[in-house]
Amino acid sequence: MINLYATQIESISLHRVGNKNKNENLFLTSQPHALNDETTGLLKEYFFKPFREKEENYFKFTNEVDVEFNELYKIATEIFNEPSSVHANSKKIATHLFEQSNHPHIKSGEIYVAYLSGLLLDNVKVDAVGIFKSELKHDFLQFEEKEDIIEILVQQGININKLDKGCLIFNTNKEEGYKVLSVDSNRYDTKYWLEDFLGVDPLSDDNFKTKNYLKFCQNFAKDVVLPAEDKQQEVLFMNRAVNHFAMNDEFEETNFLNEVIENPALIPEFKHYKVEKGPKYSIEDVSDFDIANKAVSEARKKIKNVIELDTNIQIKMDFINPESAEKFVEKGWDEEKQMYYYLVYFNKEQKS
Repeated sequence: MINLYATQIESISLHRVGNKNKNENLFLTSQPHALNDETTGLLKEYFFKPFREKEENYFKFTNEVDVEFNELYKIATEIFNEPSSVHANSKKIATHLFEQSNHPHIKSGEIYVAYLSGLLLDNVKVDAVGIFKSELKHDFLQFEEKEDIIEILVQQGININKLDKGCLIFNTNKEEGYKVLSVDSNRYDTKYWLEDFLGVDPLSDDNFKTKNYLKFCQNFAKDVVLPAEDKQQEVLFMNRAVNHFAMNDEFEETNFLNEVIENPALIPEFKHYKVEKGPKYSIEDVSDFDIANKAVSEARKKIKNVIELDTNIQIKMDFINPESAEKFVEKGWDEEKQMYYYLVYFNKEQKS
């Protein structure tokens, strides 16, 4: 988990990267940008806001031969070994980005390379290299007083409330390819940013395993539990799964299956489904890990706990108390109407 509150921008270099495919230029500046209090405050908010709002999915630098051959890994190592080299190395970063900017859809823009200190990563203070790119330009109005009139001037600039692309390279886990966070607001060229420029793979840490295992469970519920039983049991299965993760610090698959799957016949189905679909979620060999609480909280927000009926009625289950849905909601079949029904028990209606 990162905390960017006390982060300081020690230096920042600014270059402009065009689209090589369109014969646009690469413009490299001769020296670092001179910061002042006003620009520093604005840039910190511009750079860091998306990382505070986004789920933390970590990556690591990789290469099919050896990580030492990854261009950004090499540059980041040079910077961490000698922070005073950051401007010279920022030119290498901008040049590397320019070489990857050869698809007609890739937009030109400014690239900022910053050396950052004071970041807290899992409560440990670390330095980092930040690489940020602004692409989309927006029209805005300026006003100028001239004698007895006010003129409207149309200008273009970037929206400092929305960073287009960015990454933080943390000076930790060097041997494994460092820890890297990435954001990308423009999904149409994700491959260019993550694969071609950064050259990263997802980092299979506890957060990654927790998130992906819950995604896998969600699809098992949809593909196996729902056809085998019904929508109520699909929702209840995910209720139990999420609560199991929320109430435990460590995950052990056998305990999970025994506690969460009430129908013993579905346990071999789960194991078979994992063999078949596990590689898609990178959990085929995962059976125990430390549970990441933040990933559980994020998953809880995304999982639907509603039974939607074709009679325009919805029944919402409670993730916190799934036993209520089992004790006080019954499903049946009405012979006369030839329709299914849900019978809901309660003592009194709650005031909203």
